[in-house]
Amino acid sequence: MKFYPYLNFDGTAEEAMRFYQSVLGGEFEGPIGYFGEIPGMEIPETEKSRVMHASLRINDQVKIMASDTSPSMGHHWVKGNHNYISIDAPSKEEGERYFRELSQGGRVEMEYQKTFWGAYFGSFEDRFGISWMVNYDLKSGEE
Repeated sequence: MKFYPYLNFDGTAEEAMRFYQSVLGGEFEGPIGYFGEIPGMEIPETEKSRVMHASLRINDQVKIMASDTSPSMGHHWVKGNHNYISIDAPSKEEGERYFRELSQGGRVEMEYQKTFWGAYFGSFEDRFGISWMVNYDLKSGEE
């Protein structure tokens, strides 16, 4: 299991991540994804170019992930809510267990579920006010 910082921004995620890359090096894992690319989602024009997800791999041990908030979906950036702990689960089942147990007594933002980007993912705030994301990238042939 690996833990990574996940940062939220108010429309500056891409600029910030490119800046971090210029200073720290590394490569982006896949393309930067934007809210305007979500299939079937009605997004205001002002939010279509906001970053849904970016992942900058610095080395074998370190990566930084980020996204912009989406005000139309009820996500508002407030200093203090812009950090998550992201768990890269070793299996779909372990990810489900982490999500279920850590979110108990907290507030679920997105249920742990299969996503259009080929992963199982969920996010929540635990009962202590800490924000978490649990992700499991599906392997070839997995559902």
